[in-house]
Amino acid sequence: MKAVATGLLVAAALVYFTMRWMENRDGAQVAAWVGYVRAAAEAGMVGALADWFAVTALFRQPLGLPIPHTALIPRKKDQIGDQLGGFVQENFMTPVVVEERVGSLALPRRVSTWLADPANASRVNDEVSRAFTLWAEMLRDEDVEKFIQAVMRWAAEPVWGPPMGRILEQLVDEDRLEPVIQVLCERAHEWALESQPLVDRVVDRDGPAWTPKFVNHLVGDKIYRELTEFTYKVREDPQHDLRRALHDVIADFAWELQHDDATIAKVENLKDDFLGRDEVAGAASTAWQAGRAVIEQMLEDPSSTLRTSLADAVVQLAERIRDDQSLQSKMNGWTVRAARHVADNYSAEILSVITETVRGWDAEETSRKIELQVGRDLQFIRINGTVVGSLAGLTIYTVSELLFG
Repeated sequence: MKAVATGLLVAAALVYFTMRWMENRDGAQVAAWVGYVRAAAEAGMVGALADWFAVTALFRQPLGLPIPHTALIPRKKDQIGDQLGGFVQENFMTPVVVEERVGSLALPRRVSTWLADPANASRVNDEVSRAFTLWAEMLRDEDVEKFIQAVMRWAAEPVWGPPMGRILEQLVDEDRLEPVIQVLCERAHEWALESQPLVDRVVDRDGPAWTPKFVNHLVGDKIYRELTEFTYKVREDPQHDLRRALHDVIADFAWELQHDDATIAKVENLKDDFLGRDEVAGAASTAWQAGRAVIEQMLEDPSSTLRTSLADAVVQLAERIRDDQSLQSKMNGWTVRAARHVADNYSAEILSVITETVRGWDAEETSRKIELQVGRDLQFIRINGTVVGSLAGLTIYTVSELLFG
């Protein structure tokens, strides 16, 4: 289009000089139409040159001359960035506009509908796996080890005895330990049923050497029967004396954990000894490294249980949101409040990205890029200037001839 615009300017100049030559050659005998054509061509040249100057002045100094108010974009680049940022802030980043726009988008409904669509299942699977892989890559082993050590130090700081005692006391008061005691009693009875060989060995080993063998068998059988019957009674009777005594022991221990300094000190010593061992931190770090390797391997396999489970969990959550209008409304409210909070507190930081980016551009390079983007439309301005100028010159000459010719 630049060639077309320049070609029209050259054509107007050729027509003008041709008409001037004809006027000079024929003098008073020149044809009447020559004046009309000359006036149109002359005005067309003026319009084309004026628009060429205007278009060129936006990006550079015309003919390299230091004419005031030219090369506007290179000189005003920073101001343009500031004004663009201000425009965006006033028209797009105000809390009211952001809140209204985000509310109308209904993001929870749109996102959940897309995630729950079976056509997007493979992509959801890939993206969820990629997100977990990226998360695993971002976590360096040494950072995880430091985190584990920090957690262990944090856990070791408070005194464990009193809190443990209060929890144990509450469990006793609410009779929450009864299922545990029942399991212990069942395991004890099962052990008793299998203890005949052990009883016989103990009786043979610890009994008098002079006792006959059959006597040892009778004693062993007696002990075995008593042991199995006793554990059976304890298992079947929730009010058995042994079970009640066990309740009392646990209750006493809960009280001592809270109020007995010696017991509290013993618990603290056990805690410090356990958490202070290098093996504990090393085991945690080793478990993380092994777990990470397994997770990465499973995520690389498209048919792995972990990968499909993660994708299924995301889809199920999306289906629930999609089908629950009240949940959508609640989540949409959260989204709107979050967007308004960002607009209220961080709009300046967001807009600074625009202004600072524009400030960082090279002035000449910026001018060249903008000219390339809008150059075609700007050449139409030059073309229109030539055509409109010609028509205006022709009109003015025609009116003047009618009035004064």
